[in-house]
Amino acid sequence: MRAKFLAHSPAPIVRLSLLLAVLALLPALPAQAQSLGAASCVGGIADEDSNPATTANNFPCNQVDLLARLTVQQLGAPNPGSCASPYPFLCTNEVGGWTDPENGHEIAIVGLSNGVAFVDVSTPTAPVYLGRLPQPSGVSVSTWHTFRVYNDHVFIGSEASGHGIQVFSLAHLRGVTSPPVTFTQDARYTGNSNAHTLDINEATGYLYVAGSTQSNPNSCSGGGLHIVDVRNPLTPVFAGCYDARGYTHEAQCLTYNGPDTDYTGRSLCFQYQGSSRSVSIVDVTNPAAPAFISETTYPASNGNYSHQGWLTDDGRFVLIDDEFDNASLGTRTIVMDVSDLDDPTHVGSYYGPLHTYAHNLYVRGHYAYESNYTGGLHIVDISSGNPATFTEAGAFDTHPSNNNLSYSGQWHNYPYFASGIVLATDGEFGFFVLRPTATQVSTEHGPAAGFSLSQPAPSPTRDATRLTLSVGRAEHVRAEALDALGRRVAVLFDGTATASAPTTLTFETAGLPAGPYLVRVTGETFAASRSVTVVH
Repeated sequence: MRAKFLAHSPAPIVRLSLLLAVLALLPALPAQAQSLGAASCVGGIADEDSNPATTANNFPCNQVDLLARLTVQQLGAPNPGSCASPYPFLCTNEVGGWTDPENGHEIAIVGLSNGVAFVDVSTPTAPVYLGRLPQPSGVSVSTWHTFRVYNDHVFIGSEASGHGIQVFSLAHLRGVTSPPVTFTQDARYTGNSNAHTLDINEATGYLYVAGSTQSNPNSCSGGGLHIVDVRNPLTPVFAGCYDARGYTHEAQCLTYNGPDTDYTGRSLCFQYQGSSRSVSIVDVTNPAAPAFISETTYPASNGNYSHQGWLTDDGRFVLIDDEFDNASLGTRTIVMDVSDLDDPTHVGSYYGPLHTYAHNLYVRGHYAYESNYTGGLHIVDISSGNPATFTEAGAFDTHPSNNNLSYSGQWHNYPYFASGIVLATDGEFGFFVLRPTATQVSTEHGPAAGFSLSQPAPSPTRDATRLTLSVGRAEHVRAEALDALGRRVAVLFDGTATASAPTTLTFETAGLPAGPYLVRVTGETFAASRSVTVVH
């Protein structure tokens, strides 16, 4: 299950020009899901219709190519402008991903105002809209839907009153032959009424509801964490509450393995406390009796709403976006040093090039992927650890009409697929499949270690190349080779890799067309990729 919102693996750089040469070989998509077209980022613009005379769908960009886009209507959402009040243009919202452990397909999960859509992006230039799971019967249309994946099931919440949490087995997406399909939920948890966002600690199987503000038998007062045991996905069970710090807007919950050894192996939640302008840390190892660790505010600016944040891979820093900041110096990213969980400190702030509101950000390797409403997606190199020296490594403006201070535009992104593509959603312009062309992501260090995968040798190669995989414990591993369009061309290994001896992965390339390929290795606790060039 490669679905967690945590960093995973190196992402090879594949130029879009190599993809476009073979686009004509792709089969036609169903009419309702035909992508609007791919476009390289050339001269700061990705021209979707390849017509210089039309500019409506010219997307400003910086070292990020457009592989595909689907409109909100193609995903089964209402037309922009007629979605849920008070944000009628917010028709697509949250986005996430799941990699099918049986066939390696990369599946996008897209939140809509009227449910959740599923899109197969295994061939990123030709996404296939598989279908939609509507919201529960009798529940009003919501502004957005929030979800997380655990054990090959997706758990879906909403701010709509009485929505609860839908449970859907992602195995239903396997073998869809006549898309799109209208799916039905497999289960529903009604211990909470509504949710602003969800998070899941995949290591423990506990789900955390943030911002559940409406009364229900098990609801936490004040919108604090509502904790649910989902280890058996189809029978969720209420496990506890934590509302001692008041309203929690969003949270990141994980099994801690960072620099503060006092908490190694503990289940922790980093809570973003909205108008209190703070991040609080709580130990939820015992969900029935969570324990407060610390709460730290950051300096006031023009906004003062701690919306969301994410830990760096080494666990030393947390990056926070303030949704109300009016960005007088540029879109602000607040950096806190949390290497001492009992006493976090404010380090400083990074200011982006535009004056737009911030919304969601996620960290993978040395990069933060920031969704900044009308300013679009911004990829920031955070490797220095010093916000004063952060630099922009890429950008893609999904909302080309303006860069106003408003809550339209780029809502969410997902950068964790092994293939290296990045998913993004825009409330008006729909669902985007993007590929950064100048960022090399690696997380094989620090607390993410536990395996090693060699570079392929030889590469370039004519007939065959080999890689060596070492793991820290026995686990099931699947290794496969993909071409430049993301199509699987070979399965190199599918079995148990043991810690007693390295596993050799052999990629036979004789007979394959020359060009770039990707070897993708997915275990139970890791995912990694290596690029291979075939020559003749």
